[in-house]
Amino acid sequence: MYAMQYGITLPADYDMKIIRDRVAGRGRLTDDYEGLGFKAYLIRERGTEGSPVNEYAPFYLWDDTGGMNRFLWGGGGFGGIVDDFGRPDVSHWTGVAHRPGPAFGTAPGAASRLRQRMPAGADPRGPVARALETWEERAATAGVHTTVLAVDPRHWETVLFTLWDRTPPAGVADPDRYEVLHLSAPHLHEVPVGRQWP
Repeated sequence: MYAMQYGITLPADYDMKIIRDRVAGRGRLTDDYEGLGFKAYLIRERGTEGSPVNEYAPFYLWDDTGGMNRFLWGGGGFGGIVDDFGRPDVSHWTGVAHRPGPAFGTAPGAASRLRQRMPAGADPRGPVARALETWEERAATAGVHTTVLAVDPRHWETVLFTLWDRTPPAGVADPDRYEVLHLSAPHLHEVPVGRQWP
């Protein structure tokens, strides 16, 4: 399991209907993408849910890194992003845990992301164990469609990403909030549930 996300920051006066129309026209192209657990087509709009920017920021959960490779440099889709917006940096994380939540049967309308750096020099077992506890609690929260925990061992950070049926509850402190325009989940049922090691 592997997670990735890139963010395309757009001008403050950018008409986000352009992105909405783009997703409406192209989102279905990943509905049967081989190796893809899910792709959440996400946007943030300046002034909405506290966002300081307009941004298009899809989040991917890959069941198979071969599919990710094909997408990024094998002619499987990323070229369209590069052609239209330039090549963005792609954040990527090794999958730690994945679980569907109580609202799994609904179409998600929102997403949230919490990125946390581990203390410098710390043994990663402690921070990851604490992040797993948070992830377990999150997975049982009303309104959760799916939640994923992953780690970037280059920068030593955890990311907790959650799809919600609608706006996250008031008690959720995740600073990054998104609107979900479309969810492609062709192989989500093949992504192992729970912690990703014995």
